[in-house]
Amino acid sequence: MREASRGEAIARLAETPHILLNAPLVGQRLGYPDVSGLDLLELFAFIHPARFAVPTVAGLARAVGIEPPATDSEAAAALVGIAQALLDRPGAEDWAEREGAWTSNATLYRLGWSWAPFVGQRIAKPERGERMLFSRLPQWEEQAERPPAKTLSIPAADAEARLAQLTGKGSEPREGQKAMAGEAASIFAPRRAVGQPNMLLAEAGTGIGKTLAYLAPASLWADRANGAVWVSTFTKALQRQLDAEGRRLFADEEERKRRVVIRKGRENYLCLLNLEDAMQGAFAGRAAVLAQLVGRWAAYSKDGDMVGGDLPGWLPSLFRRAGATALTDRRGECVYAGCPHYRKCFIERAERASREADIVIANHALVMVNAARGRPDAPQRIIFDEGHHLFDAADSTFCAALTGQEAIEMRRWIVGPEGKSRGRRRGLAARLLDVCSYDEQGAQALDQAVEAAKSLPSDGWLARLAEGDPFGPVERLLAEVRGTVYARAKAQEAGYGLETELAEPDGTLVSAASAAMESLEALAKPLSALGRRLEAILEDAPDWLDSQARARVEGAINGLSWRRETVAAWIALLGRIGGVADPDFVDWLAIDRVEGREYDVGLHRHWLDPTRPLAKAVLEPAHGVLVTSATLRGSEGWPSAEARTGALHLPGPTGHFEAASPFDYAAQSEVLIVNDIGRNDIAALAGAYARLIETAEGGTLGLFTAIQRLRAVHARIADRLARAGLPLLAQHVDPIDTGTLVDIFRDDPHASLLGTDALRDGVDVPGESLRLVVMERVPWPRPTVLHAARKLANGGSAYDDRVVRARLAQAFGRLIRRQGDKGLFVILSSALPSRLLSAFPPEVAVSRVPLEAALERVRLKLFGQGGREPVAQGNQAEDVDAAALFLGDRGVDP
Repeated sequence: MREASRGEAIARLAETPHILLNAPLVGQRLGYPDVSGLDLLELFAFIHPARFAVPTVAGLARAVGIEPPATDSEAAAALVGIAQALLDRPGAEDWAEREGAWTSNATLYRLGWSWAPFVGQRIAKPERGERMLFSRLPQWEEQAERPPAKTLSIPAADAEARLAQLTGKGSEPREGQKAMAGEAASIFAPRRAVGQPNMLLAEAGTGIGKTLAYLAPASLWADRANGAVWVSTFTKALQRQLDAEGRRLFADEEERKRRVVIRKGRENYLCLLNLEDAMQGAFAGRAAVLAQLVGRWAAYSKDGDMVGGDLPGWLPSLFRRAGATALTDRRGECVYAGCPHYRKCFIERAERASREADIVIANHALVMVNAARGRPDAPQRIIFDEGHHLFDAADSTFCAALTGQEAIEMRRWIVGPEGKSRGRRRGLAARLLDVCSYDEQGAQALDQAVEAAKSLPSDGWLARLAEGDPFGPVERLLAEVRGTVYARAKAQEAGYGLETELAEPDGTLVSAASAAMESLEALAKPLSALGRRLEAILEDAPDWLDSQARARVEGAINGLSWRRETVAAWIALLGRIGGVADPDFVDWLAIDRVEGREYDVGLHRHWLDPTRPLAKAVLEPAHGVLVTSATLRGSEGWPSAEARTGALHLPGPTGHFEAASPFDYAAQSEVLIVNDIGRNDIAALAGAYARLIETAEGGTLGLFTAIQRLRAVHARIADRLARAGLPLLAQHVDPIDTGTLVDIFRDDPHASLLGTDALRDGVDVPGESLRLVVMERVPWPRPTVLHAARKLANGGSAYDDRVVRARLAQAFGRLIRRQGDKGLFVILSSALPSRLLSAFPPEVAVSRVPLEAALERVRLKLFGQGGREPVAQGNQAEDVDAAALFLGDRGVDP
């Protein structure tokens, strides 16, 4: 092992294959994107599909059962050891993932996969041909409809007893957790009247153990009433945590799989028809290799969830996500029973499993969409964890956007492939051809819908807008929108889009909107007629309508209903142009850009208060609702919580519960406001971050309000920190998904992580791995049209203050997660007003200090007067050749 310059490393990489770990990351840090070789992560994904491993040298070493390296020198040598351990695994008799491996590797060999020759030497050819993947997957079975849940209440004492059973003997008693379990039982009482759910708002501070506090009465009610409780989260991390807690509820693994089910939107699951298409030649090059590795995973996956499930989050990023999105049903093109894999479909299996489950773990968006569309499986007993996100989730669900990207997706869904399009994409006519062949009126409506959809934007629409040559009424409308935005919008920094409120439109915009509205109405009519004909087929079932055909028709009706609602929302939005403004909505025109490059143009409509449709569509039909969060009430009190969760719009009373965090924040934490860093001084900001991370010896979460500043700071300090043995990870910089970045950060107490809003909430990193949170400035809301309208309607600057307090509280909440944690919260801005300090627990000491004093406070708080040994540095070893390349965690600024 020896050190090499960047130039030599690039030259050696080009000469001969090397053993690497995460080739895209290595290439980025070298400034040489075309890195290829023997990537250990790809080998791990082949040998151990559906198994978790942190994608670092230490993480893989632990996963294969060898001693994790302590230095960079040992890490370089460990790459070869990890490769040897993985290649030895097929020779073991207890290798659980043997079936299908020989056939898959043979295909990968033909595709030129680097590891295939080595794997092929170690896997004996089976005596008989291996079963195909699609014949190995289990089938789901039809079940009788579940009877309605029994009407009964859960006494508080019973809920507390179930909690004691779940926590086990000898566990530390938590009075707040016990009290919350008793209060949460109240939502399972019989509903008093239609539209009046039993609703409880519960603020449970970090460390209370609110998850088990609500699972105790929920599991008890589900068991006694034979009903389902839906637990809704905002982040995938909490979904994984809830799934793990299922082991406390049901010790037997098979029973747990049956009674605790994770349910997500269809776009999260692997589509077997898409996978078959990809494995049979639709994918080429590296994307074809990804398809084979995903096929290996599909055979061993728990539920086929590609986003946050047991597919390693780092796997698609190894292939620069080429083809990964095409393996899911992101466009709603499912053919349901017309698919040869329908009986083995992961999506259908998850949906049916959720009908029989006791606890269904879902997300806010899915719960709201199911309720808004009147789906039969819309939940009646709901627990919203991370409830402070309900407002934002409702805002995203109950909005409308007529943009070029949305319109072209509508066209593709109806018309299907056009021109030289390849792949499995099928239009509405292809999906319903055999059904409509039995119904003349249905076939006529289908033809009219396809013809009307051709007036929507098509490929190349954005270029035509830029050239001033739009085609069709909707494109002409978008051209007018684009011109209006450029004429009126205030210039923004690159990376942000441009927008202007929809007010006082000129005559050309009004005329274009009128013509586009006529075009959309011409589309809405045949879609409605087609939906009615399909419903008539179900009501008066012909002889040919067997169970599979019925499933196809029901699926088409659901898809049509969704699209009809979308078109109706577009028509309502266009009808507003030139007319009287609706005070319940905020409308604006926007050009979406990234790095200054346009990628979408359109009109947007949001509810001024999205909790109104939330209350109407989700809360009122439910029988019991619990909304809980560590920051639900905040410093504004219960009226604010009721307004942000929709409880304000319910006719009945809402219960309140509060349990303070058990942590000693005064002893465990401190807030420092650094007052000598210039607002726009990137060099000083980067220097402050570097010195704070060095003083804390890693373990730092850096939060930014702008991606540009994050990238600028990372470029200045990554190499400096890496040479000190302090790895620096960064969202929007490293080619790794956010969940994997957090996994790496959690695994290495010397690593630090820079990120934006996604890391301000939902990150649970207890212990020494997170001991310092640094914010680069006060997280004021971005001054958008929507924010300006809500600010005006909700108290002006007081509304801004509420938003900032909530963000500060969420960020501070990342710091202390368990008893024994300690750390500091640092804001590198002197512009933090004192009125916002109520976001922090009242007992926490807050100091305004210069950077030098802040560094001393960090050192004393974390390490005391004596300090501790510095982080071990990488050692130079003797100069020997080895076909392995290890960059350590050194960031190279290209």
